[in-house]
Amino acid sequence: MPFSFAALRRRPDVEGPDLVAVDAADRLILDESAAARARVGDGELVVIGDAYGALTLGAAAAGARGIRVHQDELLRERALEANAVDAGLADASTSHDLGADLLAGARVVLLRLPRSLAALGDIAGLIALHAHPDAVVFAGGRIKHMSVTMNDVLRERFDRVDVTRARQKSRVLVARGPHDGAEPQPASARVDGIEVRAFGGAFAGASIDIGTRLLLAHLPEPAGGDAVDLACGTGVVAATLALRHPALRVRASDQSAVAVASARATAEANGVADRVEVVRDDVLSSQPGARSSFIALNPPFHAGAAIDERLAPRMFADAARVLRPGGELWTVWNSALRYRPALERIVGPTRQVARDRKFTVTVSTKR
Repeated sequence: MPFSFAALRRRPDVEGPDLVAVDAADRLILDESAAARARVGDGELVVIGDAYGALTLGAAAAGARGIRVHQDELLRERALEANAVDAGLADASTSHDLGADLLAGARVVLLRLPRSLAALGDIAGLIALHAHPDAVVFAGGRIKHMSVTMNDVLRERFDRVDVTRARQKSRVLVARGPHDGAEPQPASARVDGIEVRAFGGAFAGASIDIGTRLLLAHLPEPAGGDAVDLACGTGVVAATLALRHPALRVRASDQSAVAVASARATAEANGVADRVEVVRDDVLSSQPGARSSFIALNPPFHAGAAIDERLAPRMFADAARVLRPGGELWTVWNSALRYRPALERIVGPTRQVARDRKFTVTVSTKR
């Protein structure tokens, strides 16, 4: 069947008329890389940061096979899988962790530029370390999300970085001559008695955001000997709970591969890795229902660059599924988003525990 960008969907991620699965930057990356892709063999093309499959499936539709792909977010990985099935291209690509298996021998790399310079530095170091010496990287994005500093980050790992002409408010950086490759090392800091570790792109980096700080100030000792840190980010909540309560076991989950790596590093740095299990998961989908008595949550509220109030209710619903009757969901949220009615409806009776000028902490009890 003919491939169509218009057929791409975001599901199981949030969908809506204002949310797209492909944009002009995807098309420009594919156009700028077409000649280079035509010269490489099966297994020599790598795609990093594909949103919902446009880069991978656009390349596959042009004949590429053995495409290795890394997407940080699990929902985007699953969207690519679903779109590949719909397009009849399910056998064209495989998903990999960000590392040697993904990049070994790669000759062409298609990259959606991350917004984090630290994340770009981590990726560039890995490409330079593992890809073929002749590898060419086509790194593109929307101009409003790009900066001249991105060129400098790439130049630290590549001999030459060229900039394409802009098209439809998008641009591509073309990097050649990889050198001085390196494995990523997490940023580190000691904050409020916690050792925080963060690989490039992790939310809040090696710090504690003000919402999480407010939540931590009011979390009680979990009942039942176990707790869940949902949307764990760098694992600050999980590590703090484990340090405060030496008999407690904590399961931390996040859909971001960078967050999971950071949370594991944070747990190790605080000496609690034996009691903090970190998993990459779509909300809590890998956990059975009515399993937990305590869940802590600082939900994300951005879909891309836009605030989207549809993200948190999905997390509330899965938390409600996993909580035992009488179990508690402790949530911190941006007060302007007014989540309390949703928490009351989805989880159960909800009371305010704390509030400052920006954030609110509530506890919801499962009916």
